[in-house]
Amino acid sequence: MEFLLSGDGTLSFLEVNTRLQVEHPVTEETSGVDLVIEQLRVADGLPLSFDGTPVPRGHSFEFRINAEDAGNGFLPTPGTIDVFQPPSGPGVRLDTGVTEGSRVSANFDSMIAKLIVTGATREQAISRARRALAEFKVEGVATVLPFHRAVMDHDDFTASNTFAVHTRWIETDFAERVTIAPRNAEPADPGVLRTFVEIDGKRHELGLPAALLAGMSLNAAAPGDASQPAADAPDPHAVLTPVAGNLHAWAVEDGATVEKGQVIAIMEAMKMETSILAPCAGTVQISKEPGGYLEAKVVIGRVEV
Repeated sequence: MEFLLSGDGTLSFLEVNTRLQVEHPVTEETSGVDLVIEQLRVADGLPLSFDGTPVPRGHSFEFRINAEDAGNGFLPTPGTIDVFQPPSGPGVRLDTGVTEGSRVSANFDSMIAKLIVTGATREQAISRARRALAEFKVEGVATVLPFHRAVMDHDDFTASNTFAVHTRWIETDFAERVTIAPRNAEPADPGVLRTFVEIDGKRHELGLPAALLAGMSLNAAAPGDASQPAADAPDPHAVLTPVAGNLHAWAVEDGATVEKGQVIAIMEAMKMETSILAPCAGTVQISKEPGGYLEAKVVIGRVEV
């Protein structure tokens, strides 16, 4: 059951989750009870297959493998899973519905798998978890695997005599321990010039032979010509989408004066809202209206000084 406690002391009922929770494999591993089978038995009018409360056994951890970048504020990273190589071995269980080639949508929850690791003791479960996390390989989208690995190597979590993790631990004691995940990038081809065009509201990357473009204009520069500005040079005034998803709303009007760091727009991805901040102080120029799917790093406006 879930309730909401407001600042004035009002207690409001939210919901009852009469279903299996995400963490139900931990209960199964430490009790020996298959909760899904028991639910089906109850639905069929049968009694539970056991009497009394099961005696707990061993220790179990569950790791949610989300398509999120832990080094970048846990922002969702939709995309295609190029490599998916889960671990195996004693005490290792994986619940998932994805394979290599699966598409992680921006419209749904970012969880792509659950890794459950069990041992006879907490120490054994930690050791097995470290090995399983080290062996788990996912490419194509950023995941929280680096975060889980770092947590399992942190004394605050793993020390046998103390447990120093608290509700603000990630933001305080654990901050800066996970770097921003690198994005997959194709090696640059010096014979190809790349640009982006919008077709039917979607952003597409085009690669054209440099020789072809050179033949179309006497002023065309060869790739790598130092006289041309860098194609990927950052624009300090551009407002970019931080993640792939839907531009939900602008928080300011076109032409509004804003301060650096002020929230000016909201992205919606994987059932989460992400704030877009003004890159500098100035006047907002909106170039993209709310609605429709956008890739990450798309220019949706500018802030002119």
